[in-house]
Amino acid sequence: MSLQNDIMSAMKAAMKDKDQVALAALRAVKSELLLAQTSGSGESISEEQEIKILSKLVKQRKDSATIFSEQNRNDLAEPELAQAEVISKFLPAQLSESEIEKIVVETIEKVGAEGMKDMGKVMGMVNKQLAGQADGKTISTIVKTKLS
Repeated sequence: MSLQNDIMSAMKAAMKDKDQVALAALRAVKSELLLAQTSGSGESISEEQEIKILSKLVKQRKDSATIFSEQNRNDLAEPELAQAEVISKFLPAQLSESEIEKIVVETIEKVGAEGMKDMGKVMGMVNKQLAGQADGKTISTIVKTKLS
């Protein structure tokens, strides 16, 4: 529940500051968290689920911004990136590529992966270990280079 309290506090601050971009992003987060809580078995959502929801929202906004930029619609891309930035403040600190690479190498050695056929095993373990701390695309790229 602390994440929801943090979101509400940030929403109040955004309302006072009249920051429409932050307010829209925070309302989206609040909405997704409420949907996750009410769609299940009545239990509160775990911190891991909250991180997944926040990561999904950041990824959606970054993907939208990329599409808008490709279509030369920077007027639409900039608010999406700003919203992604607001939401990512509530995520755990992101790891650097060298830190991710170190964890991938350790996981490959632990699993005994020998090629691309073992990529699924490695990706599953690394994604579980780095939940919310690294982008899946970055992890995938590093795993592919290490296994090939």
